[in-house]
Amino acid sequence: MSVSIDLSGKTALVMGVANARSLGWAIAQQLLAAGCRVGFSYQGERLKGELDKLLAGHENVWTQQADATSEDDLSALFGRVKDEFGGLDYLVHSIAFAPRAAMDGRFLDTTEADWNTALNVSAYTLVSTCRHAETLLRPGGSVISLTYHASQKVVPKYNVMGVAKAALEATTRYLASEMGAADVRVNTISAGPMRTIAARSIPGFGTMYEKAAEAAPLGRNATPDEVGKLALFLLSDLGSGMTGQTVYVDAGSSIMAMKIEN
Repeated sequence: MSVSIDLSGKTALVMGVANARSLGWAIAQQLLAAGCRVGFSYQGERLKGELDKLLAGHENVWTQQADATSEDDLSALFGRVKDEFGGLDYLVHSIAFAPRAAMDGRFLDTTEADWNTALNVSAYTLVSTCRHAETLLRPGGSVISLTYHASQKVVPKYNVMGVAKAALEATTRYLASEMGAADVRVNTISAGPMRTIAARSIPGFGTMYEKAAEAAPLGRNATPDEVGKLALFLLSDLGSGMTGQTVYVDAGSSIMAMKIEN
């Protein structure tokens, strides 16, 4: 027996889709397929063309430029959400960044500026976007973001982004605690290694990707489609009893300390 998720009449804002490989796009595809009306925010006009190509042929969508670190941009964005939708059911935060220099070198040499940039973009923006969304989110609403297991274990060259993801996971719990009174849930998805454009900036990512697949109980890495399906579950009423959680979709690689071949 299959379960069909119908999100007709529901509304979502997806923040941070940069291209077809973005996990935010994998999530948006599931929302659109379920009949949800979706607004998209992007940072900088250079990304608009790519997003427009992805949305060609889709109905009930709109886009707006917004730098998530700008209060003015967020005010304008959520003003657009109110105008287009009246309210909001789902918020998808797919935003993270650290300067390349902070990942090329030693963690010990992380500069204050790079630390502040990584923590601000990758973690604080979840707080600021939720604050702007708070009055628009309807009862039963849901917020999700994207994290990675480097928040819990050392991943070479992930450096300050591991700290930022740890902050994101703690932020998820605090937001869930406060927003639960309005019947709004907040969760984060810990995806295994994915071949996204952002991942390519991590030195040695190809080797890390292969090793994760070898160690995973399922003998492979999870896919963007599987991330999208988990997000659909968490956003929809199927996940109505879950909040404040870091939910893994990584083919089980995070449970393994080591793997010994027989």
